[in-house]
Amino acid sequence: MIECKKIRQTLKDFGLSQKEAEIYITLAKHGALTGGEISKLTKTHRPTVYRFLKILQKKGVVESTLESPTRYVPINFETILESNIQTKKEEVAKIEKAKNDLLNDWKSIRKNVVELHLNKFVVIEGRRRIYQKIQKIIEKTKEGLSIILNASDLSHIDQFNLFEKLEKNPNKPKIRFRIITRLAQQDFGLMKALLKRTPSLGVNLKVRNPDLGLSTFPRIMVRDNKEVLLFISSGRNFNSAEKDEVCLWTNCQTLVQTFNSVFVELWESSTDIKQKMMEIETGKPSPMIRLISDAKEASKEYDEKISNAETELLVVTSSGGLLACWKQVTLLKQLVEKGVSVEIMAPISKENLKEALRLSEFCQVRHVPRDYMKTTIIDGKHLFQFRIPESYEQEQTVEGVQKTFYTNDFEYVEKTRNMLLDIWKNSTTPSEITAENFVTASYIEVSEKRKNIYFEKLRAYISDETDKNEITEQDVINKISSYKRSSRKGKMDKPVVACSSQGAAIIRSHENFNLPDTVIVAGKIDEKSDFGAEDALGVFLLLNTPKGYRYVPVAAIGDNPRASDNWKRGLLGSPAEKNYHLVKKEELQIQLHGNTFFVGWTIPIPLLPNQNPLPPSVLIFEATGKLRTRAFSCRSPTGALSKYQLNFFDAFVTFIHQKVKYQGPATDGLFARELYSEWYVV
Repeated sequence: MIECKKIRQTLKDFGLSQKEAEIYITLAKHGALTGGEISKLTKTHRPTVYRFLKILQKKGVVESTLESPTRYVPINFETILESNIQTKKEEVAKIEKAKNDLLNDWKSIRKNVVELHLNKFVVIEGRRRIYQKIQKIIEKTKEGLSIILNASDLSHIDQFNLFEKLEKNPNKPKIRFRIITRLAQQDFGLMKALLKRTPSLGVNLKVRNPDLGLSTFPRIMVRDNKEVLLFISSGRNFNSAEKDEVCLWTNCQTLVQTFNSVFVELWESSTDIKQKMMEIETGKPSPMIRLISDAKEASKEYDEKISNAETELLVVTSSGGLLACWKQVTLLKQLVEKGVSVEIMAPISKENLKEALRLSEFCQVRHVPRDYMKTTIIDGKHLFQFRIPESYEQEQTVEGVQKTFYTNDFEYVEKTRNMLLDIWKNSTTPSEITAENFVTASYIEVSEKRKNIYFEKLRAYISDETDKNEITEQDVINKISSYKRSSRKGKMDKPVVACSSQGAAIIRSHENFNLPDTVIVAGKIDEKSDFGAEDALGVFLLLNTPKGYRYVPVAAIGDNPRASDNWKRGLLGSPAEKNYHLVKKEELQIQLHGNTFFVGWTIPIPLLPNQNPLPPSVLIFEATGKLRTRAFSCRSPTGALSKYQLNFFDAFVTFIHQKVKYQGPATDGLFARELYSEWYVV
């Protein structure tokens, strides 16, 4: 079956249609056949068969006999293959021969045209096209090439000899070639082989491994601070189908500089890859760090050091590890009572939000992304690192860790503590207000202590009422698949229907950007929707209104001219009504890849008067937890009714622009994989 698919695809690549390829393969399987026999075997009308046979004869892949009735036989596939290879070679030779003349003609056409630098996004799908783009990036590199990729990614790139292009680059002596890759035990052989080969290329190559087990997402390539290639698939399974890999390329200088800053920040807190490889080979990261292989011994020493803490307990743990911290609540309270500052960082999700909020009543709890190395520092003197990464769903206990590293080396502990404090500064505090509350306009129970602060903030400006109806995942899928676009001509007497995927992210106020709490909602709207396909984005700010604190829509952008008036009607009465902007498709890109939802824009988005616009940015949603299904309705202040059905996940949020790399908990992000909506526009 797989072989048949490959042959069929090759025939299509050679210019045969699907039906022509089917007829050829049928002849190859059964030998000489009459038109009637082919008609029966392929279940195709006889006149249609004869029409396709005539085309196949012209293309030279089928021949006919002189007998009556006429029978048809296929040309040997090897002959077809060789013929097409020869044809391609001749075409290449012809183009190569005419290359100089064509370029001179082109220059004469273009000589009076002024080149404009247009900020844009380009979507690149399929590993073959991505490698072609990487090849061009390498060939154009003049000063520096900065890469963040997994070791398996680098191996695939090397297999395609793309690094060999650096050897032929005339600027290679001046090129600063830097790679950051997270090296795991299973990648050791790959990296060792790659490093062994690179000296022969004559390239100034340096490779580092991020400290603290930091995840290398996003996967990027930055060239000369002029362009960036961003992989939007998760990178956890690069060996998936070739067509599944998707990249976004942009030359937007703001975004290029932003991702270059991300690279530099990670580079400065990373370790030389050769040192990391030595650690893996010897089992010791340095002579000053002790490996504790016995779990009971490690647990005893760990508990003893924590119980005797005097000033500070700094913990980076997993999502499940936060649950384990709650089980030690009595000990943690005792430490706080005697003056110990307890700071806990962990991935916050729906599964541990309740415990995170309870812990935050007496100590400090913040969200950090998944895949940090589990680390505990006590009084700035003692450091424990759990080197075997756990699944973030599991509870972390020292007994569950196979190997523990301990050190009291001041220099090492101080360096690690400073890195953790930098992470702490950019981390976010969990909140009872979640993205699901915003999207579905639902109330949640809040503690009496927080009620006065958060009560009014819970409701969105656009939401006034909610319904909770019984609905299944398949119901939503069926609703979308069965919908047929209706005409929007004439009176708006029908609801506007949109079938889409959507992401909603709460971006908490941050010292590096002068904004109140912000919500960004982005949608990838399907072609079958009433106004057709569109990428659209709305910005909501938490403002003090006559009805209390509400999330108010202040701006919206979209790339579908047909939908512009509809958006303005839907935003009636809000600041966004007069702040809707139609943008070009290359200025706004929204892509869905598996359970990763990517949003990027290359133009500043105006917000309120006397307020800085939202600069070109990238927003990434990573779905987590179990899929859930909801149906609800809401009513705007103008009385317009909207109804929604959706299948959705909580989603970790990464928001990157020129001043901030912001990473939010899964409770602050919502990713609707399938969303069916009806808007009764006034």
